[in-house]
Amino acid sequence: MHETDSQEDPTLPPTLPAAGRQAYAVFRNADFTRYLVARFIAALGMQMMVTALDWELYKRAHSGLALGFVGLSLMAPMILCTLPAGQLADRRNRKSIILGSTLLLGFANLGLTLTSAFIALDRSVATFQLFAYALLVIIGVARTFLWPASAAFVTALVPREELPRAITFNSGAFQLSCVLGPSAAGVIIWLTHGAWLVYAINVFFGIVAFALILGIRHEHRIPPREPVSLKSLITGFHFVYQNKIILGTITLDMFAVLLGGAVTLLPIFADEIIPLHGGAEGVGLGLLRAAIPIGAIICVFFLAHRPPLQKAGRTMLLCVAIFGAATILFGLANRLCLGGIFPAADGGWFWVAFGLLAICGAVDNVSVVVRHSLVQILTPDDKRGRVSAVNSLFIGTSNELGGFESGMTQHLFGPMLGNSMAAGAVLSTVVGGVGTLVVVLVVAWFWPEIRRFGRLS
Repeated sequence: MHETDSQEDPTLPPTLPAAGRQAYAVFRNADFTRYLVARFIAALGMQMMVTALDWELYKRAHSGLALGFVGLSLMAPMILCTLPAGQLADRRNRKSIILGSTLLLGFANLGLTLTSAFIALDRSVATFQLFAYALLVIIGVARTFLWPASAAFVTALVPREELPRAITFNSGAFQLSCVLGPSAAGVIIWLTHGAWLVYAINVFFGIVAFALILGIRHEHRIPPREPVSLKSLITGFHFVYQNKIILGTITLDMFAVLLGGAVTLLPIFADEIIPLHGGAEGVGLGLLRAAIPIGAIICVFFLAHRPPLQKAGRTMLLCVAIFGAATILFGLANRLCLGGIFPAADGGWFWVAFGLLAICGAVDNVSVVVRHSLVQILTPDDKRGRVSAVNSLFIGTSNELGGFESGMTQHLFGPMLGNSMAAGAVLSTVVGGVGTLVVVLVVAWFWPEIRRFGRLS
């Protein structure tokens, strides 16, 4: 136990253990708490929207490829807008950027609400897809400008020594939204047999988040203006390339997410492979989507009550390897269910799959905390926006490109080879998990600095 853990703090309840008081001290910061609540509300609405849109696209098009194009629509703006987004986050007021991006997200979700409400499920599939993908591009633009400004903004709200825990709770707020959002969307879909109400709720959540951010007193101190040039735009890439620790951890996380994520295919798993026994339409999908963030939330509280990681590099590599192995088992467990091998009574394989996804979420959260902490701690404030933009580009595009890759490989292994939709989803998931294990071995060999990296503080 560290010496600071044993010091008494009269401002906190005496019944709390010392470690617990230190873990939650960051919440005495009113600006950070307001920011965290706003982030949770905005993320909750976004998770509800993504779940509802995946459900609606699959119901209209009945195609894994249609699900894959969701990721592609969100990824394209990241590639095009990352450099100006990072530059803007370092040269303009970050709070204003967050507010403007939140407004743009609200307008896009209003468009989804109207599109879904006025185009019936059984008609105009191509028209709905055209509007949905166009609005997703707008959402992608807003998120690309929001992420670097938000990531750099939070570092100014808390003292440097509290930053790792602030990042841990920031990640926890997002993961909690990932638990509640899909489940809430599933219930709303079950009650209304449609998705428009989910999009409308997201519009309201955006308004609430805007009001909360508006009330934060801290203002970003804008550095002296420098002319916009190619050199200033690529500063973030240059900094990441020079810092081998940051480059290696971002690369590891990017390819693990690109290859190992099965989230895009969950509508197929929930509908055709492991439907929830006795569950209503949409509820099984909501539960499966919630499994990964449930595991992550458990990990958040575990990390918050422990000292900083002592062997952060090795721990990160091990956790990503476990992520890959659990992804493989998730696919194999469902294959056993399809083949009738070791059948589980009353849909028991659903809960086996749920547990494996929860393990994926728990170990993935360790990687997220290590990566975000390193990026913010090792980067000077005048470069944080651009470096955070690079981080967002690597991870964001891997999330969305991973969704496209999952949809494409499912289509290849399934209908294109004459197999069922379910078989294609299973093969895509297992192959992705194997690829993740290979990535861990390559990164551990290519960047030995990660294996040697010690205390995270």
